[in-house]
Amino acid sequence: MAYTTIDKPSDYFETVTYTGNTSSGTTISSLDFAPNMVWFKSRTNAENHQIYDSVRGVTKRIIPNGTQAEATASTGLTNFDSNGFRTGGENETDSGNIVAWNWKETATAGFDIVSYTGNSSVRTISHNCGAIPKMMIVKKRSDSDNWSVYHQATGAGNFTILNTTAASAGSSTMWNNTTPTASVFSLGNKGEVNANGQTFIAYLFADIKGYSKFGSYTGNGNADGNFIYTGFKPALVILKGASGSGSTENWSMYDNKRTGFNVDNNVLYPNDNSAEGTSDDIDLLSNGFKIRRATGLLNDTAVTYIYMAFAENPFVTSSGVPATAR
Repeated sequence: MAYTTIDKPSDYFETVTYTGNTSSGTTISSLDFAPNMVWFKSRTNAENHQIYDSVRGVTKRIIPNGTQAEATASTGLTNFDSNGFRTGGENETDSGNIVAWNWKETATAGFDIVSYTGNSSVRTISHNCGAIPKMMIVKKRSDSDNWSVYHQATGAGNFTILNTTAASAGSSTMWNNTTPTASVFSLGNKGEVNANGQTFIAYLFADIKGYSKFGSYTGNGNADGNFIYTGFKPALVILKGASGSGSTENWSMYDNKRTGFNVDNNVLYPNDNSAEGTSDDIDLLSNGFKIRRATGLLNDTAVTYIYMAFAENPFVTSSGVPATAR
């Protein structure tokens, strides 16, 4: 039996925390890979989230909690290194305590970054995820617009907006009502993802056994909330209410590097620039995560929540060695 396809998730995803330096920038050299995407957030200050990737190039930032077009930040992320990255003193990357989530683009880890130009026509676009994408995050680079999210749990007839609290909404013109395949994803003529002549960036993620998972659960309104099995010990979990009364709430992010240990896992909100908040909402376990909040945000009764999760360790390695809880 194959328990996992990746024994060492930190070769492909890793969270880093550090104290920034606005005078000279910061060098991070602790990763086991060269990152292709880095998502920054100040933990102590109300600063915007920042995403940089190697396809668009260093200094090119986009803001997950806003609608702004891509901009050049000469003192933001200044270099992708073989074992980390360098920053140049920008407030968002270097003021106070910072968290940076890092991904490697490779089919092995089911992650692809795709840049394209819109044409306002129904179309397919090739990708190199190596499997069917279960979640896609798309942003118009050349003009202001919302971030559009496809998630396999809500389906190709719906979309969610990363930069707002809105619930998922129906649209036949976003993903053309067509589920992605292992080689292409589909677009309709919706301006947010395919406006004529505009440039776009798409981040595509596939399920990889023991490393990443993109699923859903239904809230029960009880402090003894759902346990969600992922098959690995999570390093990062991002969640959002997608449908049902109470689903118009923040996206929320929890990881294994910020304060602290169960049940104290602090929260950040991808759709909001607020500083890190204290939280006892979620436990990160050896084989999944457990909801501890009775109502609101993660656990309103009958609300469908979508999630994306990445591993610290597989629950059981390919040689049969089990992981431990936090």
